[in-house]
Amino acid sequence: MIARLRGTLLEKKPGSAVIDAGGVGYEVTLTLGTYERLGEPGEPADLHIYTHVREEALSLFGFADRRERALFTCLIAVNGIGPRLAIAALSGLGAGGLIEAIETRDARRLASVPGIGRKTAERLLLDLGDRLAALGSAAAGVAANGQAPRAGPREDVISALTNLGYNDRVASDAVRRVMQSSSDASSTSFEELFKQTLRLLAR
Repeated sequence: MIARLRGTLLEKKPGSAVIDAGGVGYEVTLTLGTYERLGEPGEPADLHIYTHVREEALSLFGFADRRERALFTCLIAVNGIGPRLAIAALSGLGAGGLIEAIETRDARRLASVPGIGRKTAERLLLDLGDRLAALGSAAAGVAANGQAPRAGPREDVISALTNLGYNDRVASDAVRRVMQSSSDASSTSFEELFKQTLRLLAR
């Protein structure tokens, strides 16, 4: 069972990365928060790993810190929440936003994540209300994301949204609308553009 992966980042895109460790390239599924904190290809990478084993496949899910991994583990323990949906929840709301939504019992906010309907949101509130106390409150904060990608924030945001389950045309149109409303779209970071677009789509 792989629990930690240290090596050299070979490539990355919103939602996944390939890390060379000991001459082997491991493909790892990422949250957007972890993607943001990774460096550029050729730089060192160090991820906490959750290994998901099925009969037909072995999948690796990577996290920048133990807290995010612990949240992921809590999520997949809930009936109806698989690894991909847990990644979508952590990517769409962020670790701090997810904790806050559960602490404030904000089912509507949880249901804004593609794939999480009202019933699933209510199940999350019921099952995770007590478990998250051990991880600390959202007010304590989650480690801040690193620098935004150095190029192509528009394309990266569209890719990230499609990974979350949004239709490509819907994602592209939403990003275009956000950029048109920005006074200086050329300098907007990936993180800010993603957050603004997600807020627009959640309306």
